[in-house]
Amino acid sequence: MKHSGSADLPLMGGYIPGWLFERMTKLSLAMVEAILIEQGKRTFLSKLSDPLWFQSFGAVIGMDWNSSGATTAVLRALKKSVNPNSKELGIYVCGGKGKQSLQTPHELLLIGEKTGIDANYLSQSSKLSAKVDNTAVQDGFQLYIHSFIVSDEGDWSIVQQGMKGEDKSARRYHWHSGNIQSFVEEPHTAICGENQGSILNLVDKKANTSREGIMKIVQEQPDKILKEIRQMLLPKYKGVKAADVDLKRLGSILWLAQENQAGNFEELLLLKGLGPRTLQSLALVSEVIYGTPSRFTDPARFSFAHGAKGGIPFPVPTKVYDETISTLRKAVDRAKIGLTDKQKAIAKLTSLAQKAEKDFTPDSNLEELLEKERKESWQYGGRTVKGFSKPPVNEQLRLFDDEP
Repeated sequence: MKHSGSADLPLMGGYIPGWLFERMTKLSLAMVEAILIEQGKRTFLSKLSDPLWFQSFGAVIGMDWNSSGATTAVLRALKKSVNPNSKELGIYVCGGKGKQSLQTPHELLLIGEKTGIDANYLSQSSKLSAKVDNTAVQDGFQLYIHSFIVSDEGDWSIVQQGMKGEDKSARRYHWHSGNIQSFVEEPHTAICGENQGSILNLVDKKANTSREGIMKIVQEQPDKILKEIRQMLLPKYKGVKAADVDLKRLGSILWLAQENQAGNFEELLLLKGLGPRTLQSLALVSEVIYGTPSRFTDPARFSFAHGAKGGIPFPVPTKVYDETISTLRKAVDRAKIGLTDKQKAIAKLTSLAQKAEKDFTPDSNLEELLEKERKESWQYGGRTVKGFSKPPVNEQLRLFDDEP
């Protein structure tokens, strides 16, 4: 059985500009549809309950790989892109940040009326999960995000996040209906956060005696609690360091994306015409869609798909981002009518890169790779919240000389 869990994340300020969020919603929808077509609704909901996969998803759509803001961005993008297509997809995203979280029971009631699933049970699950993470687990974090993602078959995942203002940190909690046997004994798939020392966790199986005493007072009898907490701790610094990335994994993708390599693989002929930089992004997107859980231990690697809004590790390559969305969108649309050739080619990127890893030795270090991305950013429409990237001075002079 896969367990739920949590993740500790640094609070990082800033807003998501419209030009980036629009792309996030488009890419999110295409990725969700690709997962649903080949792997199904239950698998998608299971992926959401994995804190490392969730963080990798946030990184590949352009958020800072270790920021708490990835939680808000992913859930907002999913709600905006998935809900207008819920009837077709069979997936509904409820709740959100602040006041939106309070609307979850009402939203679930409406979904129940549309689909026939048990809205009362879902509403109770929503309320109990919030009570557990806000009250039964007294770790100093106050919830401010609560999202409930449910299928028209009644399977669900819950993602919620709490804040601790004094040390500017956040903790994200993951739940999955496939793991729940009791809401009062080890219900999480993951709790992601930094070790804050001893805490009061009344849903730990070791707290049975204390829990029984408390429950006698309120005349309620618990079943059982959390079996295992899977914890993900992310660093508080901004940017990407060598320790954050598996260079063998990243290097094999960069090698595969090279113009001369892409032409050597028959499986990639259907992706012919894509530049090496777009192929690099598409390979990382492919891994988030098709990769196994063990592939997400270094979520920072997925920053090499589309950078981040603050320019750390590098500006968002908007031209590459748009081409990635277009390619995936076309593949998903073809798959809907039974033409799966292009989607299979995208999926093949993941397996080809993994094969290359076995005998691959990186010949570049992380700083060299980052410097290359920053130096070439202007060619790909590199953009941050401060504006577009500019070519180096010598390149500006060359372009000026080339003007008629």
